[in-house]
Amino acid sequence: MSDDQDKDSKTEDPTGKKIQDALTKGNFAISPEVAIFTSSLAFYIYLVFFLPNNSAHLAEVLKNLIEHPEQWRIDTSTDLVSVCGYLLLQAAYFMLPAAILFMSFGMIASVGQHMPSFVLERIRPQWNRISPVSGFKRMFSVNGLVHFGKSLIKIVAAGLIMYFTLRSEYFKLLDSLFSDPQTMFPILMRIVRKMVVVVLCCAFLVAAADILWTRHQWFTNLKMTKQEVKDEMKQSQGDPVVKARQRSIARDRARRRMISSVPRATLVITNPTHYAIALRYVAQESEAPIVVAKGQDLVALKIREIAQENGIPIFEDPPLARSMFAQVSVDSVIPSVFYKAVAELIHRVYAARRQNKRMR
Repeated sequence: MSDDQDKDSKTEDPTGKKIQDALTKGNFAISPEVAIFTSSLAFYIYLVFFLPNNSAHLAEVLKNLIEHPEQWRIDTSTDLVSVCGYLLLQAAYFMLPAAILFMSFGMIASVGQHMPSFVLERIRPQWNRISPVSGFKRMFSVNGLVHFGKSLIKIVAAGLIMYFTLRSEYFKLLDSLFSDPQTMFPILMRIVRKMVVVVLCCAFLVAAADILWTRHQWFTNLKMTKQEVKDEMKQSQGDPVVKARQRSIARDRARRRMISSVPRATLVITNPTHYAIALRYVAQESEAPIVVAKGQDLVALKIREIAQENGIPIFEDPPLARSMFAQVSVDSVIPSVFYKAVAELIHRVYAARRQNKRMR
């Protein structure tokens, strides 16, 4: 019951980290039916392209050995070893293409599904691998029943293929038993080819279905609960509460640093109360005014207050204040679209300063 509830709670798709961890531990979506299909294909290729010539060659060797035994003296153990070595060499020549084909297609089946990798986790001793209880659960699990169903279908299909194939060739096969022995081999080859082609088609269909089922089961088993997703996010990105606190502290520090720059401003543009933009312009420092501070609501009031304490001119221009607040960041030069409006305000500031100097 607890296992069912745990599976029902796993409603979230696996994250990239969960999938990568599974691959690192050797948990791949590998279908064994693909290896069976490629092996069948390798056998068919060997049967069609190599077996006739190799069989003829081996038959010629055996015929020569039987018909001309005088060519092979077996007087000593060295002679016997020489004859056995020769026969083994011919047998190796007969089986070598099959071995190469089976190994090559086996590697293709493995690499085609996943690149081989050395995983220590797969060979680490685990009790559940030898536990009878765990083995019993695996046998009668959904995957176990699916594998049993696939094996049963393959056995039944192979039996039916054998029956229908041999039924149509039954009388031809009987006739070949009473005819020239050389005609029996082509008949048998034709029957075997028919059987292998049908088996190959069935193996392909089973492999295609098994690939889809295996990947579906693999993905389903990797699904996570919502709590697991949250825990993983905490591990990879940190606790959201702590991160929010850190961002809040960073904003406070940036705000204090910005407020401390207000006394250096040349003028302040306000909304009048909702927005405030503090600009600094010194011809020797920059070619255009720089925003040294900006704020909204309480921060805007604080900027106005500091500007008043330091005698910095304050200009009320709501459209200009709103536009600059939205488009210009702190410590940035204002865009050229604001040059004319700001230049007029700076001109008024410098004009007021010159007038104050004359009055003094």
